Amino acid sequence: MLSNVTTKGQVTIPAEIRARFQIRPNDRVDFFIDGERIIITPIKTLKQLRGSIAAVVSSTIVMEREEAKRAVAERVTGETA
Repeated sequence: MLSNVTTKGQVTIPAEIRARFQIRPNDRVDFFIDGERIIITPIKTLKQLRGSIAAVVSSTIVMEREEAKRAVAERVTGETA
């Protein structure tokens, strides 16, 4: 796909590429130089990445959290459960 460079050095990213990589107005892109090539990579913020990875919920984490709470309570009160 071709795009023209303006007198200000600006380039329009073709609509097909913006759609494929979900590039929206005000998104940021990064430029990498690879020999004689320029690579443009969309940069996603943490807010945009939110929900892209499923949370890991396991009973082990819940049990560890409860054990930690008991240990803190024992230190604070000086009593064992």
